[in-house]
Amino acid sequence: MLKKICLAASLAAIAGAVVSPHMLDSDISILIHNDLQEKESPWAGSGILVLDAMSLQEANKSCESLGEAIWSVDAGYSAIEYNLDYISFQGKFLAGSSQRYWIAPVHGTPSTIDANGRVKKASPKEPLPVLCTQNAPYSSTSSQDTSPKWQVSVHSNNEQITGYRDRLSFRFLGIRYASLTKRWTYSKLYEGAGPNVSALNLGSTCLGASTGSSEDCFFLNVWTPYLPNPKKLSKKDLKPVMFWIHGGAFTGGSGGDSLFDGSNLASRGDVVVVTINYRLGTLGFLALDDGETNGNYGLADQITALEWVRRNIQDFGGDPDRITIFGQSAGAGSVRALLASPRARGKFASAIMQSNLGGLGYGTTYSKYYTIEEEMEAAGKNVLALTNCTDAESRVECLRAVPAKTVSDLDTTARYLVVDGKYLTSSELDLTNSAETANVPLMVGTTRDDGAALIGYPTAGETIQKFLNESGMPSIAPSSIFPVPSTSNRTLDIFNATARVATDGIFRCIDQVTAYDGFKNKIFPEIFYYEFNRTYQTPGWSPNSPVCEAPITPDYPHGDPNQEYFKCHSGDLYYVFGNLLRDGIPMRDELDLPFEQYVVDLWSSFSRTGRPTPDLGFLKARGYVNTTRQVEVAGQWKPFRHGEYRMHLLQSSSKMVDLGEREQCEALKLPLSYYSA
Repeated sequence: MLKKICLAASLAAIAGAVVSPHMLDSDISILIHNDLQEKESPWAGSGILVLDAMSLQEANKSCESLGEAIWSVDAGYSAIEYNLDYISFQGKFLAGSSQRYWIAPVHGTPSTIDANGRVKKASPKEPLPVLCTQNAPYSSTSSQDTSPKWQVSVHSNNEQITGYRDRLSFRFLGIRYASLTKRWTYSKLYEGAGPNVSALNLGSTCLGASTGSSEDCFFLNVWTPYLPNPKKLSKKDLKPVMFWIHGGAFTGGSGGDSLFDGSNLASRGDVVVVTINYRLGTLGFLALDDGETNGNYGLADQITALEWVRRNIQDFGGDPDRITIFGQSAGAGSVRALLASPRARGKFASAIMQSNLGGLGYGTTYSKYYTIEEEMEAAGKNVLALTNCTDAESRVECLRAVPAKTVSDLDTTARYLVVDGKYLTSSELDLTNSAETANVPLMVGTTRDDGAALIGYPTAGETIQKFLNESGMPSIAPSSIFPVPSTSNRTLDIFNATARVATDGIFRCIDQVTAYDGFKNKIFPEIFYYEFNRTYQTPGWSPNSPVCEAPITPDYPHGDPNQEYFKCHSGDLYYVFGNLLRDGIPMRDELDLPFEQYVVDLWSSFSRTGRPTPDLGFLKARGYVNTTRQVEVAGQWKPFRHGEYRMHLLQSSSKMVDLGEREQCEALKLPLSYYSA
């Protein structure tokens, strides 16, 4: 065995072969105390690579093959104390906290260290797990070092896939999950053609997402803290998987957006993160009344990607039986549709819907699905007219002859989910019949003022009734339950009242209804509801600026989040992925960082355990002191119980509170009993 390891390492050095778990005959784990402060963290140097048991000579060779050295006690035990505590907590090696690990010789003597920091000598032939240094640089939106030194490969889907590591995780970008397919046909799972494939850069985005996008956009990205040894794959060591579906109104967005970089979520949460592209707009959702073009192609892409993950994610350290699908906005609408889809049944273990649209006005089409005939009226006929394909012998073949970008850029977009009889078989998620809906734990919620970003802004002198009408909302204000504030800024007063109606009508009420009826009718085994009362609006998308941003003051040059401001749509995303500092976004006050840590810990805990409140033993082992304090203050995030329908209010000091706006939802004809009445 020793000769095999030495030979493999020598060949890697000579031929420039990329190191892999197979080559080392070992798992490879990245462990670091990740407080989300990136390179500015006092723990920035706490990273280590952990390898399986081997002799000291093999340990040195394996660390060298990774471009690292065996870890030295000169770096200080305190730097890696939490990492070793966490290995013990996981039970990765049977000896627990007394497990010894190879480190660099102390005073020339072969040496080991245990989780208590005790250094002992050992026989160099004794097989012990190994601690290597981890000097890969931090990556950012503007800097990624993909040079051969940091590259690592995994054999998966009949291919040797080469990605790279940064300080926090292994990164595999632009992995193909489906072959390029004929326009308006359903994607098929990609069977790798091998032998060597690069996953160092993002794949093409789908048309509609950005410039430089393509019809061939069937790519996904994987971030993982753990690569298993394929020769000794152990189910118990595999990590839960968080499968992200981006928003963008089904017309834009990309799984490769830097906002959704999975390194921090994967590293801090000890999960595998996957983000995907799927076809958008008319190219992804067109349905025609020709008996052939039945729509939902983008939704089908999501299911194809999900199937790729189920088949291959164990090669990247993920557990195919513990997949959480999660998404925001149209991504949440996608999660909702996947809960309803017979084609997705059994392919995921839990679900998170962030700011799902439904209810009234603009939001209706995200939670109620058109018939193909209705979609023809809403978009299909106009798409055909604009491309001169109305009277073609085969309308779809006529459309296929039109350049893809021309179709994507039409003034009319067919972006609607439809009842096609295959991917969706009912007009909405059935919350009355458990046989028709995926029976998995559900987490669902909104930002406090989700609708404020979707309604425009009133003009000076405009009446509340006129602005409500323009916003697609019922003329329900002013009234006792939807009063119009009375301040010196009448235009802002009207906006304030309309934003409340829009938030309730498009987001809050339908999501509370989903949670209530999903629980009452035993559709989901457990339901956890939330509302963000602290948000950080994304700089690239801040409608009606600056209403969604914390007010700037002399003491708070980046905004004071403790003052009143609208907590708008998408203001939760930086917190969920833990990417504020990674994206160069400044902390506004001393509470932004611990709140960001808390949210990452809640979301990843739900993926690991089906419950969002992190296990206190996990938090202690990882040294997550801020979240431990928050859990002590906020208590357990409790699921719905009979007669107790409460939500977790996410703010600087989070807490459980009653569901909000129930009287307002009843006035909008979206009461809690909406589905079961």
